[in-house]
Order: sequence, then C-alpha cells, then structure tokens
Amino acid sequence: MNSLKLTSAEVGTLWGEFVNGTAVHVINKYMYSIIEDMKIKTIFDEAIKTFEKQKNEISNFLEKEGFPVPIGFNDHDLNEGSKRLFSDTFCLQYLHVMTLHGLLGHVTSLSASVRKDLRQFYNICDDDGKKMYDKTIDLLLEKGLFQRDPYFFPEESPEYVQKKRFLDGFFGERRPLAATEIISLSFNIKKKILEKTLSIAFSQVTRSESVRKFLTSTQETSEEQIRNLSNILRDDNLPVPSSWETEITSSTDSPFSDKLMLYHMGFLVQTSQAYHGAGLASAMRADLIVQYEKIIIKNLAVTKDWFDLMTENQWLEQPPLAPKRKELANSR
Repeated sequence: MNSLKLTSAEVGTLWGEFVNGTAVHVINKYMYSIIEDMKIKTIFDEAIKTFEKQKNEISNFLEKEGFPVPIGFNDHDLNEGSKRLFSDTFCLQYLHVMTLHGLLGHVTSLSASVRKDLRQFYNICDDDGKKMYDKTIDLLLEKGLFQRDPYFFPEESPEYVQKKRFLDGFFGERRPLAATEIISLSFNIKKKILEKTLSIAFSQVTRSESVRKFLTSTQETSEEQIRNLSNILRDDNLPVPSSWETEITSSTDSPFSDKLMLYHMGFLVQTSQAYHGAGLASAMRADLIVQYEKIIIKNLAVTKDWFDLMTENQWLEQPPLAPKRKELANSR
C-alpha cells in the first residue's frame, strides 16, 4: 500500500500542514521564550517538540516522492531577544485555539489520504492534537481562564417545531436561540477575538506601513463582526466571551518578520470561513443566516486584500500546481 504514489490531494495536504505548521511553530517558540508560568511553559515545550517530529515526517513524505519541501517559516522569521508582546494568559489561549485549528486540519488531511502510511501519520497527529487539547483545556480551567458556554435548564420532554415562525428573525417576536446555534455563535466570536487581538499586537510592532494599514483594517472588521454576533447573544440575555486585548503589552519591538505576521492573519481569516460556514449551515433564524452571509462575503474581500499584499511583497509561497498540458504540447 505504501508503494502507491502520492495523489495531488495528499501532496496538497502535506504542503498545507508544513507551511501553516511552521508559521505557528515560530510563534510558539517565541511565546515559549517569554512565558514565566512553568505549567504553561511545559505545555508549549511539548507542542514545539511534537511539531518538530511532524515537520520531519512531512519533509520525508515529500522528498521520497521527489517534491521540494516548502520554504514555510523558520528562525529567520523570529527576532530573538525581542521584548514581551503577550502575557502568559494570552499565550495559553492562543495555543488552545491553534490546537483546535490543528485538529480540524489533521482530520481534513486524513479524509483526503489513501496511503496507509499517510493515514497512520495523520491519525498520530490527531491523537497528539487531542492530548494537547485536553492539556490546554485542563490548565485554562485550573487557572479560571476558560469561559464556558451558556447553561440551559432541561425541558420536561422533547418537542417538535410547531410553527414556520421558528425561522423568523427580523419581524415580530423572535424565538430564543437554539443550543445548536449558540455553539457556532460562541465559537465564531472566540475566533474573532483571537483575530482582533493579534491584529492589534501585530499592527503595534510591524515595520511596514502597508502591513499596518491592512492589520488595522482587519482589526476593525473583526471588531464589527464580534459586536454583531455578540448582540445576538445579548438579546437573549446570554453571556458573551471576554476579550483579550489587555493581554498585549505596550512593546513596539517586533518578535516576528512582517511576512510571518501578515501570513498568519490571512491564515486565521481564511480558516475562520469554515466555522462561519458551519454556523450558516446550523442557523435556523433568518437574522443569523444574514449575519453569517455578511461575514463570509466581507472576509472574501479581506482575503483578496491580503492576497494582493502578500504577492506584492513576494511573500506568498506557491503550492504545487497541475501540469500545464497545453504548454507542454505546444513546446514540442
């Protein structure tokens, strides 16, 4: 089974895991260097060592098939000795959210894999991600930093939807939010809070005026989306996830290259689209559907601006492409 050649889907997932993983890896290494809390530092040490093993295996998969290993991100994108930009609390919150992104990425890669050795690799990655998820959750709970979703009081018995007004959301009396809708609202708000916090931090330290302008715009977009989604929860007297802006220091000393900071923001915006799509799919109130559609459309525009800026600076690494058959034929 391992003698099978890698498919385009398998090459694509390996490429994505490498580039995205190395970006987060550099940030994790910086955070490890500034963290003072030993319990948090221990978890980061494990995360760093885990990815270093995964990185080597990904490189081996690609090299054995004759594909070049991506450039990704490395120590050239890390300015060692930089001042503290984040608190220990934010570092732990960041690792938790990025672990969630990693779990989604591993499962997606697994579902696109046919070769047994590749499936085994992604299963191990998924197991490592689950262990890291448990450890970050446990430590956040231990420190009283994890904000749990709203509680419901149990109904006496299951019920069926009785009226078409269950879908209404603009006129008249709106029904309360369903538990299935609250999941996505809370999850998407937390993702937006991370986007906003990193936009503020990165705009504070970037050396590039064009990158700062993009980050400031991203911050404003995230703030607006957080406000709109939060208001939906508040209308039902439900708690809203707290912000993390106060976990940024006043440092203007950049720990990272502008290339890394800009890439990472684009990664977060693009990855969040999967969660917005899930929220849209689970929404059964018209106002929720419209809100998610607005966010998705706006983020497409943000991604276009990000793409233009990345390519303008020649920072966007090209993934493997399909052969240009017409050009090959015409070259004979």
